[in-house]
Amino acid sequence: MSAVTVKFQRHAEDVVLPEYATSGAAGMDIAAHIDTAVTLAPFARAAIATGFSMQLPHGYEAQIRPRSGLALKHGVTVANAPGTIDSDYRGEVAVILINLSHQDFTITSGMRIVQMVIAPVTNFHLEDASHLDISDRGTDGFGSTGL
Repeated sequence: MSAVTVKFQRHAEDVVLPEYATSGAAGMDIAAHIDTAVTLAPFARAAIATGFSMQLPHGYEAQIRPRSGLALKHGVTVANAPGTIDSDYRGEVAVILINLSHQDFTITSGMRIVQMVIAPVTNFHLEDASHLDISDRGTDGFGSTGL
């Protein structure tokens, strides 16, 4: 497995930088870095600060994904999953969480709230076409292949 170097800048000394929980983890856990706890009411959402900025290499993105335990046990997930952080973004990383449960959920500073996967990006060019090649599927969509 090849490693990509990503520069991180802490906005405070106590910021917890992303880290892999296990040697086989695909994503790094990201912790909240907030001054006061944030309580998400049922079906509410909020942008949660992480306290760091980063510099991704050109040709890469960071995908912000839900943590499965938060989703299963508490109904808390990433509202725009997967969130995308572009290689030219230099601001503080924040994540949009939504509480899909019927109970309040409180986020505290240091709580691991999402995971981040670094992935290569393929740029593409659009070609204006008068027709598209025929495929077996054609225009069938939304459930057309069954459950």
